Amino acid sequence: MAKFLLGKKIGMTQIFSEDGSVFPVTVIQAGPSTVTQVLSEDKNGYNAVQVGFGVKKLNKPEAGHQKKDVSKKEKGFSFLREFSPDSDKAPQLGEKIDVSQFEIGERVSVKGVTKGKGFQGVVKRWGFKGGPKTHGQKHTLRTPGSIGSAFPQRVVRGRKMAGRMGGNTKTIVNLKIVYIDKEKNLIGLKGAVPGNRGSYLEIFSRK
Repeated sequence: MAKFLLGKKIGMTQIFSEDGSVFPVTVIQAGPSTVTQVLSEDKNGYNAVQVGFGVKKLNKPEAGHQKKDVSKKEKGFSFLREFSPDSDKAPQLGEKIDVSQFEIGERVSVKGVTKGKGFQGVVKRWGFKGGPKTHGQKHTLRTPGSIGSAFPQRVVRGRKMAGRMGGNTKTIVNLKIVYIDKEKNLIGLKGAVPGNRGSYLEIFSRK
């Protein structure tokens, strides 16, 4: 991946095109991100750069890790991620990365954590139809029904059942950049991205 950046989801809006059609747009506070660590093949076993975004008060281990690049007294970066840059254009420690590297019309991928929905039943989690609404139905309208089989006499692995929903890492690929504000470090992507408002995101382009 040649281009990468960290950001925070602001929310969604809509933009009208020249022909009058409307399409959804996700607005992201993209950077500026700071290179907090440069990893090399000789020292770390692989080549990568770690970038930081956001602000929070650090504990002692975090402060020790970020002491080389944190200029704020007791605050550092709250969101750290690693990327694999091009070998000939690898950024240096402390270098700032912003939205100026992207262009309108370019396609990028966005990685984030989906909204957590807690423990949910099979109707919401998997889209089950449920039982009949009449004819002797009482408290089993949204139940999954039988979960076993005649053979083998057990519940097979992977059976769709109730459980925790959401809170998973998900990547949306091939999102088109339709808006860039370099002064405010804003970027607008056509379509939706994972997470709720205020969640952190990874933005990168693949080659």
